[in-house]
Amino acid sequence: MVLASFASLIAPFGGFFASAVKRAFQVKDFGDIIPGHGGVTDRFDCQFIMGAFANVYFNTFVKIKSVSSTKLLSTIITRLTVDEQLQLYENLGEYLGNISAPS
Repeated sequence: MVLASFASLIAPFGGFFASAVKRAFQVKDFGDIIPGHGGVTDRFDCQFIMGAFANVYFNTFVKIKSVSSTKLLSTIITRLTVDEQLQLYENLGEYLGNISAPS
């Protein structure tokens, strides 16, 4: 629904933006690749905007960001003070020393 709404309401303004750029530089069209159609960018200006929006939307709301336990622990430990890190080290040493090895 979000992509469809953006495509129907906002993306068409890509054509208006392209026309404004052409008028500002006093250019009739952006190229002669497609005769009579004003060039390739005149045919795809809305698609450029839609593609950029879809990319931002996907990376912001859809893409699953995975965090490894190593990265998480590293972030937590580096934010501790030196005294807190030493206390954590001692506590882990005691905890691991009390665990009996499997037989």
